[in-house]
Amino acid sequence: MSHLSTDDALVKRVRRIAGQVAALERALAEHQDCATTLHLAAAVRGAVNGLLDQIIESHLREHVAKPGLSDAERAEGTEELIAAIRRYAK
Repeated sequence: MSHLSTDDALVKRVRRIAGQVAALERALAEHQDCATTLHLAAAVRGAVNGLLDQIIESHLREHVAKPGLSDAERAEGTEELIAAIRRYAK
């Protein structure tokens, strides 16, 4: 089981993001003004970035910096994080 699966705060955060995405969808469907739509899109982006930051921090703490990890576990955690950051940075 993933250490993230026990974090209810992350699930709540994703649900809030889903609500923001739904509001953005409504704004587009209802042809709301550009300023409103841009504000909603920026809010979604910020919320997703915040979620990603939180997950990256958790990964670092659990799979790279946690005391007692073997060198192999630490290396695997590092490689997973590098791969995720490369995908995110595109």
